Formats: sequence, structure tokens, C-alpha cells
Amino acid sequence: MHEALKARPLAVLQEITRRSGLSFPAAAAGMKVLTGLGIARELTGGRPNRVFAYDRYLALLSEGTETS
Repeated sequence: MHEALKARPLAVLQEITRRSGLSFPAAAAGMKVLTGLGIARELTGGRPNRVFAYDRYLALLSEGTETS
């Protein structure tokens, strides 16, 4: 799951499922854990085709690019 999110830090759950090789229920459960820990965030309000952001990874990638 980590590799799938690193490859695509903004992704729909179906894409995470495909890239990770996990079943849809397993990927959904994993994303629930990651969102609960504040590592990822669901952007679509629980609607179908949920989009998730791997916030902590995006923050690392953005480090040092902030403008004053």
C-alpha cells in the first residue's frame, strides 16, 4: 500500500487497490487506518470513487518550496 501511495500520492481507492495488489476491502480498511492516523486524507466526503491524499508524503515533497 505504501508503494502504491508513493507512486501516486493523490489516488482513487480503485487505483490504490490495483497498484497494491490488495483486495478492495483490504485496501479500504488500510486507508481507513491511514486516515485515522492522519497519514492520509479522504478528499471526497465518502462518496463513490473516493480520492485520497497521502498528506505526509506530499508535505515531505513540498518541504523547502514554500514562498515567503
